[in-house]
Amino acid sequence: MQYLSCSILQIFFFLAELKWTYAGYLTDNFPQSVIEDGQLTTLQLLAKYKHPGESHDVTTEDKYILTMHRIPRPKAKPVLLVHGLQDSSATWILMGPESGLGYYLYANGYDVWMGNVRGNRYSRNHVKYNASADKAYWTFSWHEIGYYDIPAMIDTVLGKTGYQKLSYFGHSQGTTTFFVMASTRPEYNAKVHSMSALAPVAFMGHVKAPLLPLARMGIVMFGDFLNNLMSHGTIATMTCTITPKMFKTCLNYFYDIVGKNTEEFNTTMFPVVLGHLPAGCNIKQLEHYIQLKSSQRFCQFDYEAKENQRIYGRPTAPDYPLEKVTAPIALYYAQNDYLSSVEDVQKLIKILPNVVENNMYPQKKWNHMDMVWGLSSRRLAQPKMLKVMQLWENGGPGKNNEDVEEEVDAKEEDPEHEEVPETTEISVFKSASAVCVITFLSIINHVVDKLSVKSGHFNTKLRQCY
Repeated sequence: MQYLSCSILQIFFFLAELKWTYAGYLTDNFPQSVIEDGQLTTLQLLAKYKHPGESHDVTTEDKYILTMHRIPRPKAKPVLLVHGLQDSSATWILMGPESGLGYYLYANGYDVWMGNVRGNRYSRNHVKYNASADKAYWTFSWHEIGYYDIPAMIDTVLGKTGYQKLSYFGHSQGTTTFFVMASTRPEYNAKVHSMSALAPVAFMGHVKAPLLPLARMGIVMFGDFLNNLMSHGTIATMTCTITPKMFKTCLNYFYDIVGKNTEEFNTTMFPVVLGHLPAGCNIKQLEHYIQLKSSQRFCQFDYEAKENQRIYGRPTAPDYPLEKVTAPIALYYAQNDYLSSVEDVQKLIKILPNVVENNMYPQKKWNHMDMVWGLSSRRLAQPKMLKVMQLWENGGPGKNNEDVEEEVDAKEEDPEHEEVPETTEISVFKSASAVCVITFLSIINHVVDKLSVKSGHFNTKLRQCY
């Protein structure tokens, strides 16, 4: 027993020391500006790159307090950007002024609002509950985000700006939550000029991500404890920048989630990504997505028959009525996206009643993040998004608008130079290894954060091990 206690204490000590020394690898291998960007908040990033920034608190109908970030351009048309799972408002600007969609829209004359949904690092407040102490805070999925958070953000933006409508951009979960809102609270369709769905996620029957089985296992093993582990912190940066080998392992883990495309992702910026993600979420959000994969439906959370009957008045979770999503929808999706497959998006297209843009990128390697973070996104993605948005701000085709220009030509990559994909077995094994390492260190890190490693008590216990 004493041996086990000593081993655990030694691991704690190692991790604590690691927290103080891992910066050496970063400073030796990455530009200081990159390291700094990974440590700054959204508003600090805006200030660093000479852009105005504001913070606005929003209280939802169910009393969650959210924080929105704004790149203000008074009197200009408003646009609302909503991030994906484990992400934050920073995603729209973290790749810098020459790449970020938030910067691009601001430069083109827009009042840019960037949301943060409940549970992420910027939106952990509640009128009654403490996110760090009260389990009652963590009862939501992305259903509640769509039903409460997105409407509250829209109303705040329109109330602050005086406009009757706004344009909406969502990435990944930011599309899911819009579809929830627009189908369950259809009156909000009238408040949106158009919704640009980047890597849309609704149906998930063809998801290719090898990590989903591991996610299921994690939910069973760790349950509610993962609420805290998935909060924002330094563990991702610390773990992934210990050695070049660990850096590569984490990069492969990232590719196993979103799809591999080494040509579009600037690996020098990976420490910036690690500094901002994970931004925090509730494990129930991930569980809800896993249910969609299993059921091959786009439906509310499945609590199992007895509880479903009590909540929904029926033994199965109801489908979202997508036929009620009447706002103009522009869909942008990729062929190598592990989380938003072409087949699932096309299934969605057949059901949505007002799809005004069906844009599958011709680049075969583009993945879940390339249209947001990709090196070519400013050239190959953002101009088309802007044109389509502007068209529908002005009422759509035939409303004194010129036709939207054809998408910028993009040659398909030479198949002879395409990378040979890993087998599923190898990919799963590597992903499992990364998950185990990061989860284990996360658990220890969570405990270390609760201790004072410099305290006399800790040092006394540690000395007893020698």
